[in-house]
Amino acid sequence: MSYVIAYNRPWCKDLPEILEKITGNEFIGIGSKEDLNLTKLKEIAPKTIFFPHWSYIIPKEIYESYNCIIFHMTDLPYGRGGSPLQNLIVRGHKNTVISAIKCVKEIDAGPIYLKKPLTLDGSAEEIFVRANQIIEGMIVEIIKKELKPIPQSGDVISFTRRKPADGNLNNTKSLDEVYDYIRMLDAEGYPKAFISLGDLKFEFTKASLNLDSVNANVKITRETVNE
Repeated sequence: MSYVIAYNRPWCKDLPEILEKITGNEFIGIGSKEDLNLTKLKEIAPKTIFFPHWSYIIPKEIYESYNCIIFHMTDLPYGRGGSPLQNLIVRGHKNTVISAIKCVKEIDAGPIYLKKPLTLDGSAEEIFVRANQIIEGMIVEIIKKELKPIPQSGDVISFTRRKPADGNLNNTKSLDEVYDYIRMLDAEGYPKAFISLGDLKFEFTKASLNLDSVNANVKITRETVNE
């Protein structure tokens, strides 16, 4: 039996090998948008395609041809939409759940296979790595128990995908907010929290919160002005 793990973040790259050892099934990793196509999938003929961290819209011809399961970092139907981690943190959430859902036409609206709790402590990358370990167990459970999804229930709350400009620390009003802005964007591939002064841009990572200060690493670059 073959399965596909589709991802576009480095912390997911070892999942196929790990899951093969646990389940005894074949798991094939697809790590780019270009490689997720019908030609390649027909060669693999997967029973299910799992999406532990995927930042793109899944094409209709793929989710209609294969069982596609997405892992979303909110207690659906709360938090449908983009940038779930960042939207949770700016709203003051300390904990959430990972929802495993069937991919359908409407974004994050598919029926749910299962949910597992996740704490939101630490940097974005630390949270994503922790989530990846939880998703590993969820995939095993879905396969071994042959879980069937059930429709979502409750009030729908939608999130809007955050833009790089939303990471501007000028938008913060407290040390706690400064810390949250820095840590929630501190992961590979994400635009960092920043401040602009003239044509200089200050980008912050590795934040720690103290009683009366936030300590962080800073990278200073000169911004390019389009003429």
